[in-house]
Amino acid sequence: MHIHVSGKQIALSDALKHRVNAHLGGLAERYFDKALEANVTFSKARSFFTCDINVHAGRGLTLRGEGEAADANAAFDDAAEHIAKRLRRYHRRVTSHARATKTAEAPPETGRSYVLKSTPSAADTKAQQDNGVDHEATAEAETYAAIIAEHTTDIPTLSVSEAVMRLDLAACSILLFRNRKNQQINLVYRRDDGNIGWVDTGPS
Repeated sequence: MHIHVSGKQIALSDALKHRVNAHLGGLAERYFDKALEANVTFSKARSFFTCDINVHAGRGLTLRGEGEAADANAAFDDAAEHIAKRLRRYHRRVTSHARATKTAEAPPETGRSYVLKSTPSAADTKAQQDNGVDHEATAEAETYAAIIAEHTTDIPTLSVSEAVMRLDLAACSILLFRNRKNQQINLVYRRDDGNIGWVDTGPS
């Protein structure tokens, strides 16, 4: 597995890089026949170090872990443990998925996702008014109208349980997929109360 270790405005020791490579390499060998790549990024916020790990472990399977601690080694341990806990939770299914990706499988559908400009904050609005800008005249045109980024998004065909697993492994808040049971576009998402929500567009 190719592992890229980098730091944002901080220098990383060779010993830390070696430790990251050895730890993630061992984790990949345990759960996957072949994980493709991992990106590990260290940064410092105030007096704490943060570590963000993203592992691409096969078609459509992404793992993410975040950690924070007083030193870089401990931050990495925290992030790696988050990934390890999720892998232990889904051990059998992750292993089966990794093996299944070797066989012929229909490629996921492709959609487009956009990042839209948010509404101006109260401070921005006041500043505009102080500068003589007619906010009401421009609000309708500007509110959520400007596209500032565009990406392609894979829409895999999954069961609901597989979708929940991928949502958890990737530590993301939302996942769009085609339900293997009814072939309809579905959505799973992380609720504010910590539970998982599921939206099914198929007939009731």
